[in-house]
Amino acid sequence: MMAIDLALLRLRAQLLLRRAGAPACLALALLVLGMAAWAWAWQQHAVAAQLEARPLPQPSLAAAIVAPPATASENLARFYATLGQQRHAEQQVKQLFDLAAKNGLLLAQGEYKSGYDKASRVATWQVTLPLKGSYAAVWQFALQTLRAAPFASLDELSFRREQIADTQLEARLRLTFYLTDTPGDAGEAP
Repeated sequence: MMAIDLALLRLRAQLLLRRAGAPACLALALLVLGMAAWAWAWQQHAVAAQLEARPLPQPSLAAAIVAPPATASENLARFYATLGQQRHAEQQVKQLFDLAAKNGLLLAQGEYKSGYDKASRVATWQVTLPLKGSYAAVWQFALQTLRAAPFASLDELSFRREQIADTQLEARLRLTFYLTDTPGDAGEAP
């Protein structure tokens, strides 16, 4: 009896679909898909509302403890601790020549100028180096120099090429080394 009812229902559905036509069937299918999408969106909205209603987790106690800001004297001590030693300035210049050779650069004799600021007790060595080599090698040299001497500043880097086709160019690099005059000054304020 059940098999007859299912066959009868199937036959009636086929007749109804043929009478309604393809546009009506398409509209019905779109209506069913639209209702399913609306139900899914409604469910997702309910899930999002539940997530928003949950309280935020409390920060851990370790994260809540923040180190107090450094005092002026601590900052000054850190500043002097990062400076290089004036007595090692020649070694820093020798290191420049070693880095230039390592990068395949031709480094002619540079110009050196020293200075001293009495108020801050900081000595400076300004070094101007004429270099010859490839563009990439000059940049690599400049970056390696700043890594090797964190108390140096790159003040100028200029390039000059005689002809466009030349692979070797002339560069001029000017650095300033900031140095303390004695090892005992590293922790003392001026």
